Amino acid sequence: MNWANGYIAEYYATKIDPATWRDLERIEITGGTVKREAEGLRDSAQIYCDKYPQGIENWIRIYLDVKQGGSNEHVALFTGLATSPSKDMNGVIETSAVECYSVLKPASDIYLLRGWYAPSGVQGGKVIKDLLSELPAPIEVADNSPALSSSIIAEDAETKLSMVEKVLKAINWRLRLTGDGRLHVEPKPLEAIATFDPLEYDVLETEIHVAADWFSAPNVYMAIDNDITAIARDDSVKSELSTVNRGREVWAQGTANLADNQTIEQYAKEMLKQAQTVKQSATYNRRFMPDILPSDIVRMRYPKQGVDGLYTVKSQSITLSYNATTNEEITAL
Repeated sequence: MNWANGYIAEYYATKIDPATWRDLERIEITGGTVKREAEGLRDSAQIYCDKYPQGIENWIRIYLDVKQGGSNEHVALFTGLATSPSKDMNGVIETSAVECYSVLKPASDIYLLRGWYAPSGVQGGKVIKDLLSELPAPIEVADNSPALSSSIIAEDAETKLSMVEKVLKAINWRLRLTGDGRLHVEPKPLEAIATFDPLEYDVLETEIHVAADWFSAPNVYMAIDNDITAIARDDSVKSELSTVNRGREVWAQGTANLADNQTIEQYAKEMLKQAQTVKQSATYNRRFMPDILPSDIVRMRYPKQGVDGLYTVKSQSITLSYNATTNEEITAL
């Protein structure tokens, strides 16, 4: 398949067996959207069916089948929990809107008990696998995940998924969710998975929106560690984002996750510096490509549009239309 060229597309869904993770019966769909993000639940979808039973949950998988000359591809776009809260009737014709939730949704619905903690010295990958072990989705953890440098204690209303995010941040790894519903805990990528180029591999539509959101960047950061608070300020006349040059304070805050021998004051300064790093972002529509997911790196070569270099994919929205148009947001490294 050359995804830069045209193809014939067909979409449908299947119910899947959560015990085996295999397809069962086919569900015909008339359209919809698959949305993907780099954090949180990561995936969601909405599909439309002629009929879909209400009042029950099903594990489903959404497929894209494409034909291009003598080539064929069978691509899983989404796997998760589906429910239909409503339906529309037009005479005898019944149409259902089906809301589809990520395979990670059950982990976001379970709270950790007060006092739960991930101890220092334990491999972060093991902690994440244990937290997600009750999911039916297969989980693959790369070898040699970093050990936690300090314990991470569950806060009030901490869920299994929110703790997974904290562990990922602590070890600087990622959780990649593929269309077939498999979870991959692995290091963040260092190289581009694809290159977009107007001459050699042009899959982008002509309109590109480019932005750099410096307006929301803070100049004061408050770090909180139990009953201890540290505040870092940018009052420098040489800084464009400082309280002096902006004439106002813009605050941000977060719970401190201290490394060994790191003070909370040092942590607050580091977080302020990170928060003030204003990165260029871009949004565009492109042809669908099956192997690119949020948190992947792409190389952009569109210098006339001001988008040139390495970028991280932040989010995607795939329309289940004739060519699987993908709206994508990227952020400069």
